[in-house]
Amino acid sequence: MRTFSLLILLFMMLPAAGAAQRRPAAGISSTPPRSAENQSPEIGQSAIVLDETLSLLRTSPSLFAPAIHRMQIGRRVQIQAVKEADGVRFYKVAAPPTSIGWVQADAVFGRFRKGDDARLVELIRVSTGFEQFELMRQYFELFPGSYSRPAMLLLFGDLAEDTAVKLSKDANRRLTRSHMAATGAPLHSYYLNFVGLDRYRKLGITFLFDPVEKLFHYDGTSWKELAAKFPDKPEAAEALKRIDILNKKMAAAAGR
Repeated sequence: MRTFSLLILLFMMLPAAGAAQRRPAAGISSTPPRSAENQSPEIGQSAIVLDETLSLLRTSPSLFAPAIHRMQIGRRVQIQAVKEADGVRFYKVAAPPTSIGWVQADAVFGRFRKGDDARLVELIRVSTGFEQFELMRQYFELFPGSYSRPAMLLLFGDLAEDTAVKLSKDANRRLTRSHMAATGAPLHSYYLNFVGLDRYRKLGITFLFDPVEKLFHYDGTSWKELAAKFPDKPEAAEALKRIDILNKKMAAAAGR
């Protein structure tokens, strides 16, 4: 009888022992730990491609991996993974509508990464031509509270006025008197429809026109923002000087 009781007790203890063996010890995870790269705070963040010289999308995180295509300035991506390889940092990104691949992290910029506004300012300073305007427009949208914004607003206006001089020469060369006289349309309408202005319009840049001198002028939007939002900054005084010069030029044109 005693032996029988011991057998019953033994059978009752077996399931409990098995459950104890299956239960993980306190403080030990039942799932494998993620690597440090997969735990990066950059994952899930949105970024914008701004350095086109580094923006080659690749099939894997390596400078020697096959290329998918080169992403253009302004392409928005979402970071899915992070990997170090070949001495650089790579992001696995989803680039709508259909592209997924790996790109060098230096090619993209975002608010999530400290110092990216200063890095973009340096890229703007060494860029030239229309690309400089593209980068500055992205800078204004991406970093509205950047310390360098007043200086960038002043620079933007100065570059736009310099561009107005070049556009004026181009328009005067390409718009012939005979063509403009043929349709009877007003002279100023030909200039303000000039094809050279199209890509600047897409960036929200507006040029005014002096029909007497046949010259374009930047409308001064960035200077006005600088003077209104940062009146105590030294750049604001310079902006006001430029606005005054612009107003005098356009007033003189209207009075002729």
